[in-house]
Amino acid sequence: MEINADFSARAIIHSEQLDWVASPMPGVERRMLDRIGAEVARATSIVRYAPASQFSAHTHTGGEEFIVLEGVFQDEHGDYPAGTYVRNPPATSHTPGSKEGCTIFVKLWQFDPADRTQFRKSMAEELGPTLDGVATAELHRDPREIVTYHHLDAGAVLSKFDAGGIEMLVIGGSVFDETDTLEKGAWLRLPDGHPLALTAGPDGAKLWIKTGHLAYAKAPEL
Repeated sequence: MEINADFSARAIIHSEQLDWVASPMPGVERRMLDRIGAEVARATSIVRYAPASQFSAHTHTGGEEFIVLEGVFQDEHGDYPAGTYVRNPPATSHTPGSKEGCTIFVKLWQFDPADRTQFRKSMAEELGPTLDGVATAELHRDPREIVTYHHLDAGAVLSKFDAGGIEMLVIGGSVFDETDTLEKGAWLRLPDGHPLALTAGPDGAKLWIKTGHLAYAKAPEL
């Protein structure tokens, strides 16, 4: 399966307009944003867990990172409320689920195979001071990528010119670029060399952004 698999092209999905697609586990549904592969895939998705749903125990051979968007995600290592950013590198394992139900944004098989850095962070607690209407948290940095979280006041401007591609999820509020209005749930991916220039809407915006990583994008090595 291939979805938005051309990393040299601009891609945009208004995810809240997509239908939910059942996963192999009852009660767990997905909205697929990009994907290379079948059930084992380099994938970016919005995943919804119904109350009391659970995936089987598994090891993340290619690594997993996710943001809890709504509700509380859970595994044997703890509870992860909305606003939590988690990195589970290759070789980590867990049994994910949710007692009350939750929605997460998740990326699979996109780690450096040698990465063993595992952590969880409250994104809001990592935010720095507001400058020109923008507060920023650097969530993760390594030689392959930079991951950030941003709060934009109404009308604030955010620009990025990072090499290696740019990917963004609108977690709340809205932003405008040169061609589109991106509201909650909108996902944007820009190829290497394409700058990101955004203006926040009247209610401001909350954004997750990753840069640099598209230079390493490829199918899983099974």
